[in-house]
Amino acid sequence: MSLAAVGLSECFAPALSRGSGGLLNGGGRTSRVARRWDAMAAHWKRVFVIVLALQGLLIANAYNENEEVPEEWILLHVVQGQIAAGNYSYLRLNHEGKIVLQMQSLKGDADLYVSDVTLHPSFDDYELQSVTCGQDVVHVPAHFRRPVGIGIYGHPSHLESEFEMKVYYDQTVVEYPFSGGSYNPEDMEMSQKQFRSTEDESQDEESVFWTILIGILKLILEILF
Repeated sequence: MSLAAVGLSECFAPALSRGSGGLLNGGGRTSRVARRWDAMAAHWKRVFVIVLALQGLLIANAYNENEEVPEEWILLHVVQGQIAAGNYSYLRLNHEGKIVLQMQSLKGDADLYVSDVTLHPSFDDYELQSVTCGQDVVHVPAHFRRPVGIGIYGHPSHLESEFEMKVYYDQTVVEYPFSGGSYNPEDMEMSQKQFRSTEDESQDEESVFWTILIGILKLILEILF
């Protein structure tokens, strides 16, 4: 009986070991599948975040581009162009009165420099400037001597920049005392309030755009890292 028992135990021992090994191998396959699913889930999570960020940027950009301009601004010209990195493109402004230059970088980063002293303003020789990464706006006063030089600079961070500039005539009239015309303090105060409200609205719209953009970037960093 003892030999038979030993024989039976020896016969069943390899089977048990094979069975336990099979169970272990099955567990290994399960863990590998779980890791693969985790990797795929992480990958698609990153893709979803990137798509969401791109949609947010498009919405913010559309909001920034479609912002309304004051009724007192009359569109005079729309200029489009391309400029290589580190180069300038020059324009001349002959129109009298208060002028608003509103330039949007369609590609790359174009900066705006304005002067009534030289027709070729640059980043080290200018009277007015706007060098943001988004929309650049310069208000040219009526007392600037014509022609006014406008310099558009292609930032070196991009091989080529494309821009669209809208030229507005600001017909808002602010009368001052002793200017030869009638002076009404109430009218002057109202005009000044309208001018300040226009500036405040443009600043608020720009701050909303950058708030949306910064929020999207923070969301990407928190999820990816």
